[in-house]
Amino acid sequence: MEAPRLAHTMGSPTSPCEEVIKNLSLEAIQLCDRDGNKSQDSGIAEMEELPVPHNIKISNITCDSFKISWDMDSKSKDRITHYFIDLNKKENKNSNKFKHKDVPTKLVAKAVPLPMTVRGHWFLSPRTEYTVAVQTASKQVDGDYVVSEWSEIIEFCTADYSKVHLTQLLEKAEVIAGRMLKMSVFYRNQHKEYFDYIREHHGNAMQPSVKDNSGSHGSPISGKLEGIFFSCNTEFNTGKPPQDSPYGRYRYEIAAEKLFNPNTNLYFGDFYCMYTAYHYVILVIAPVGSPGDEFCKQRLPQLNIKDNKFLTCDEEDGVMVYHHAQDVILEVIYTDPVDLSLGTVAEITGHQLMSLSTANAKKDPSCKTCNISVGR
Repeated sequence: MEAPRLAHTMGSPTSPCEEVIKNLSLEAIQLCDRDGNKSQDSGIAEMEELPVPHNIKISNITCDSFKISWDMDSKSKDRITHYFIDLNKKENKNSNKFKHKDVPTKLVAKAVPLPMTVRGHWFLSPRTEYTVAVQTASKQVDGDYVVSEWSEIIEFCTADYSKVHLTQLLEKAEVIAGRMLKMSVFYRNQHKEYFDYIREHHGNAMQPSVKDNSGSHGSPISGKLEGIFFSCNTEFNTGKPPQDSPYGRYRYEIAAEKLFNPNTNLYFGDFYCMYTAYHYVILVIAPVGSPGDEFCKQRLPQLNIKDNKFLTCDEEDGVMVYHHAQDVILEVIYTDPVDLSLGTVAEITGHQLMSLSTANAKKDPSCKTCNISVGR
């Protein structure tokens, strides 16, 4: 069984640390468990003089990489040829004990100057808690290893998608966005009780709330960005919002120019599907200079409001004209409070289609249309 490969990059382009570690097949060995137990036929001996890594440090964490370094005694340092790295998702940190004894579970890296970068979407996912422990090892002429004891176990969490990763998602979404259709309103469906509560407890103003964990696992807006969800898709044959909704039978409609205009910025937030043929794109509209705008500016790709593949506003003959992409379902997050008096609330005539709800929906990690080549 071939284990995931471990790449490391450090120093100048000519440094050996810039090379890719090519042989991480665990070289047909079985490694010891973290607790120091070795199987009787493991072929690994223990050598006390090999230094045990301690004071493990994790730094430069991204959604699919991290740097690791540690301290160790100077004795027998020159005997170290390899590092054994035990990397597990935190919630599965005890899962190795249930595996067949001959299935290798650790990563092997040649000994290189520290810190070393661990990178690879084979085993690292964004926004995921991991545990890591390290052994030093010395490969013998017969192919066996002598090893130190395991280091202490360190916990860390990988980061969200960066702008680079989101730009890759953006480019994938642009491919399927389809032609643009005219629109004139944003709308938000909820139950009657929601709007009654807004009137009674929030002075008639809908308040931003923290976005749920739907969509891509690495999305930097999930669980962090505060906003109000709106829709803007229209029915192809009527040019109006659909009468069905998964979120409630009461709909708030507001003229598009009230939320989206030259005084707002537009950002791309996510692209995903839920094991279905249709795809969702999350966009963020933020008033210029607002807290939401500052949040997005640091984390999300910004779109030209007049020229993009998803949602545009432009002036024609003194009137603002709006268009949305036909072939994706747009979810728009507006980052400031919205007063109900700016629009209207009315009951819809269609059905409440709960199957279309995206609340905390999990992205299909196998879809080739909306996934990028980093951890899901």
